[in-house]
Formats: sequence, C-alpha cells, structure tokens
Amino acid sequence: MEFFKIKRDIPFMRHALIFNVISALTFVAAVFFLVTKGLHFSVEFTGGTVMELRYPHAADQEKIRATLRGIGHEAPEVASFGTAQDVMLRLPPVKTAAGATVSSEAFNAICASEGGAPKQVTVTEKGQQVARTTCANPVGAELVTLQRVDFVGPQVGDELATDGLNALIMVIVGVVIYLAVRFEWKFAVAAILANLHDVVIILGFFAFFQWEFSLTVLAAVLAVLGYSVNESVVIFDRIRETFRKQRKMSVTEVIDHAITSTISRTIITHASTQMMVLSMLLFGGPSLHHFALALTIGICFGIYSSVFVAAALAMWFGVKREDLIKPVKEKDETDGAVV
Repeated sequence: MEFFKIKRDIPFMRHALIFNVISALTFVAAVFFLVTKGLHFSVEFTGGTVMELRYPHAADQEKIRATLRGIGHEAPEVASFGTAQDVMLRLPPVKTAAGATVSSEAFNAICASEGGAPKQVTVTEKGQQVARTTCANPVGAELVTLQRVDFVGPQVGDELATDGLNALIMVIVGVVIYLAVRFEWKFAVAAILANLHDVVIILGFFAFFQWEFSLTVLAAVLAVLGYSVNESVVIFDRIRETFRKQRKMSVTEVIDHAITSTISRTIITHASTQMMVLSMLLFGGPSLHHFALALTIGICFGIYSSVFVAAALAMWFGVKREDLIKPVKEKDETDGAVV
C-alpha cells in the first residue's frame, strides 16, 4: 500500500557522512550522561516498599502523590491496576526507617488526607479470618483499605537488573545471527550498531532528564530494538531486490533507490504506531508516561538510524552486489561442441 510514490530517488547517501557525524556525537553525549549521571532506577531495581490500596470510589492518584511527597518521598510511584479503585504504591527505600515503618507512615498520611483515621478490622476471605488496616471517617464509613504490603529488597532489584541485561544481550545476539544468515555479515554488523545506537540514545535521554527507569521502560527499550530491526530488514530487503533488478546502478544509487521506494511504507507504519503511542503518552497517565516516552524516542530515532546509520554503515563497510547475489556461472565455451 502506498499513499504516494516518489519517481526520482532522493540522494540520502550524499549526506551520509554528515549524519553519521551527528549520530556519533549524539551517541557519545548519551554515553557521557549515562556515565556521569546514571539512570534513575525505580523501586523494582533499587528495592523499597510496595503497597496496594483499595478505595470505594475511583482513586485520586495526584492527591496520593502530593500526600506522599509531603512526608518526604521525592519520587513515589502511584498507578492503578485492575480497576480505578485499586491503587499500587511503590516507595523508594528510606535509610532511616524500616519497611514496616515506611508503609505505616504512608498509609496514615493518606488516611489523614481523606479525613479519616486508621483502624484494624478482621475480614473473612476464602473462609479465613484476615486482619486488615482500613481508614474510616468519623461516622464509620471506610475510605481506604490497605490490601497488601511487601518490601522489595536490594537483592531482588539486583536480580531484575541482571535479568534485564541478559535479556538485552540475548536479543542483540539473536538479531546478529538472524541478519547474518538472512543477508550478510556487513548488513548484520551495520544493523546491530544502528539498533544499539537507538537503545543508548534512549537511555541517554533518561539519564540526562533523570526520568525514572522501570521495568516498563525496559520493556519499551526491548520493543524499540525489535522495531528498529524490522525497519532495517525492510530496507535491506529492498537493497537486495534492487541489486538483482538494476545491474548498472552503483552501490550508492542502489541504497538511495531502496530507501526512497520504502518511504511511503515507512510513513504509514511509523505514523500509525506513533498515533497509538501518543495516545498513551497523553492519556495513559503517569503509569504509562515513561513507557510511551521511551517508545516515542525510539520510533523517531529508529527511522533515522535505519536510513542514515544502518544503510550508511553498510555502504562504508563496502557492501556490493556479489555479497548478496551469487554470480551466475558462465557456460563452458566447449559445452555442446563436437569433438
């Protein structure tokens, strides 16, 4: 499907060197911020207190965040799960207080903001008596119920960080093997360098602005890696097709033609995806904000890297027609001759 078709090839590779320099500077800046500032990890990685609250009505998450900031929690995570009445809180660790103290202080502050007072009640769940901490107003109506409290230790956070890094490495290795088998090692190296360029730049943004890096952001980074690979594969496929059809074109002309002929498809695909991501960014609330932000950055740089990084690197590596198309063996001149 094409909305439009460009009849004349755009000379992308004419400006490849300039864009590669820009990419290199951006990459170095991202690495610099990662080293100097580091990532602002969420509770999943650093450890802390996780609380589940249930309201009789839709919870006011902004009010909860303001209350938690008022008692000293600089970056509390507040997100709904399941329904608008169920809220999950993630509170970073406090060096001067134990997990039980942190959860107690947080619940008491939230309860006070609702105009109530905490009390202990006993409820029956699945045939068993379970103690619950609730918040009730002066007439006895329940305002908030504390459903669960967990403390995430630093060891669990280290395990999650290690597992996330292993997942990223496995994806990278799998992509290299896939591209090397499907195309050629020059394309494989060019694509993986371009895709790592996207990942590092996303992490650089999060380090520079100190946005919170959570498991959902890690999922977005892995999604961007696969998304960028898909775009590179589409362009590489068109390069191979053009090599087969246009025998007289130079390598630069082949790459320019391949990129130009996929522009319509690129615009349709990325615009459709970005509309969905933009809806999450604008209306998804704080729980999806950083996830959508990482995807937005990844989509924008994914288009850029597939054209000006992956294709340009393949050109610099010296890719040629013989790398993708096996030469046809000429018939022996003596074939069919009568001796």
